[in-house]
Amino acid sequence: MGGIQAVSDQDTIRVSEIFGPTIQGEGALIGVPTVFVRTGGCDYRCSWCDSMHAVDSAYRETWKPMQAKDVMAEVERLSGGAPLMVTLSGGNPAIQPFGPLIKVGRARGYRFGLETQGSVARDWFADLDMLVLSPKPPSSQMEVDWDIFDTCIKAGRGAETVLKIVIFDEVDYLWARDVAARYPDLPIYLQPGNHTPPPPEDDTAVVDQEGVDARMRWLVDRVIADKWYEARVLPQLHVMLWGNKRGV
Repeated sequence: MGGIQAVSDQDTIRVSEIFGPTIQGEGALIGVPTVFVRTGGCDYRCSWCDSMHAVDSAYRETWKPMQAKDVMAEVERLSGGAPLMVTLSGGNPAIQPFGPLIKVGRARGYRFGLETQGSVARDWFADLDMLVLSPKPPSSQMEVDWDIFDTCIKAGRGAETVLKIVIFDEVDYLWARDVAARYPDLPIYLQPGNHTPPPPEDDTAVVDQEGVDARMRWLVDRVIADKWYEARVLPQLHVMLWGNKRGV
C-alpha cells in the first residue's frame, strides 16, 4: 500500500471509538486536551500492540462506518463546540479517508494530529497540524519500508512532523539511534514500551507500572550516558493515570 493515495468524499471512516475530551498521553502533544477518533484496521501486527480492538479484524463488527460529517458532529458534541486538538488514532489511521474530515474540522477551528507507523502515505497529511511518524522497532517484529516512510515525510510537508519510537530493549534503542541519524532534521521522542497490554475487552486490567517505570529509568540513563541530548524521553501519561483502560 505504498505511495500517496487519494480518496473520495464518498468513502467512509471505520471508527472503533470516539472519546474525550481527555489529554494526549504521549509524544509531542503530551498533556494537550484532545478528542480521540480511533479507527479500526491496521496493516501491521506488532507483537506488543496495546490496541488490538482497533487492529484485529476479529473486532471488525465493532467498527462503525461513518461519514466525515457524522464524525465531526460527534467531535463537536463531545467538545461542546469549542475547537480543540483532534487526535486521529488507530490501528493505522492512515488507511482511512480522513481528508474530508480534516477539511471540515479546520474550517471550524479544530486542529488535527495523527500518529502512524509510516507505511501508507496520504495526500491529506499536508493538511494536518501534527504528523507523528512512529516507525516500529525490531521488538515489534515488523519491517519498515523506508522508501514508503520517506514518501510519508514528503506528503506531510506543511504539517509539523516528528518521530516517536517505542523502546523495549537495547536492540530497539540502538535501532532508534540509527533512525535519528537517518532523519536528523526531525525531532525525536522516545517512549518506554508498555509490555503488559490487557485483553481488548478488559477495561479494568492493571498495567505493571513498576516494570514500565524501570524501563523508563533505564532509557533515561541510557540517553544521558550517550549524550543523546537531542532526544526527548517521555512516558505514556495516560497509562500512568488509567492503565490500559479504553476510552480515556
